[in-house]
Amino acid sequence: MAAPVKPRVVIGEDLYLLRDGLVHLLQAHGFDVVAAVESGPELLRALMGERPDVAIVDVRLPPTFTDEGLQAALAARRVIPGLPILVLSQHVEQLYARELLADGTGAIGYLLKDRVFNAEQFIDAVRRVAAGGTAMDPEVIAKLLASNARREPLGSLTPREREVLELMAEGRSNAAISQRLFLSDSAVAKHTASIFAKLDLAPGGDDNRRVLAVLAYLNAARS
Repeated sequence: MAAPVKPRVVIGEDLYLLRDGLVHLLQAHGFDVVAAVESGPELLRALMGERPDVAIVDVRLPPTFTDEGLQAALAARRVIPGLPILVLSQHVEQLYARELLADGTGAIGYLLKDRVFNAEQFIDAVRRVAAGGTAMDPEVIAKLLASNARREPLGSLTPREREVLELMAEGRSNAAISQRLFLSDSAVAKHTASIFAKLDLAPGGDDNRRVLAVLAYLNAARS
């Protein structure tokens, strides 16, 4: 029996201890780290050459420590549409979060370094993004949406539906949402069906519709 194929990962992180720690953590959870680099130019070369299943990227990399990491990721994603990108940053960089969401294809995550509390949380986010989903830190979501709470078509959602959709954006399953909001599974299913209908998402694979709903929600901040 053939061994399972390991998801291939490229890491862009300038801090040696964090970069090395990520390599060992990912390897311990069944990933194949094909490149771990410390600068923007190296990251772009690795992404274009390796075409990984997911990239874990810090925003600020050498040589100028401004936006090299995200610029490399965005450049690679323009050539490789849908390339899964998980941003691991110290700060919420709203402009770059919006740019990543702009093509509407999903496979995007944005986590804050000081709010990743355990390995399971991080590895789950990596796997969701690699599978084409989203993994957004609640603080990132809050900052993206702070000034656009009434933007259509989201304005038609009830407060409870917005709560459900926000948790979907974090990458939570219906079961996890029901536990978080103290709702029954059937109530969560009813809310998600209503969200899909109000956002005019045609019937199809629920996983795909969840990603499209999340992108509609997050893209409300792009005006």
